[in-house]
Amino acid sequence: MDISDVTWNDEARAKILDDADAVLRDAVRSVAGSGDLSSDDAFAQLNALLKDRFIDYEPGPDIRKYADAIAAGEFSGSTEG
Repeated sequence: MDISDVTWNDEARAKILDDADAVLRDAVRSVAGSGDLSSDDAFAQLNALLKDRFIDYEPGPDIRKYADAIAAGEFSGSTEG
């Protein structure tokens, strides 16, 4: 067996992605519920919540997209549950 053959099976991979999405949703929900923020403040808060939850975390354009949406109030009223 070659080391490149060592991977998570499809069920485990799907669970890992689902868990990662849930962590991201929780972070967005938390920051969106914290009041009026600039995009940069929301971005910083998202990164603070996410950086220690993932191995080799690097913020990407998706985090900026959610920070912009938070600053624009796009999550208002939808931060429950």
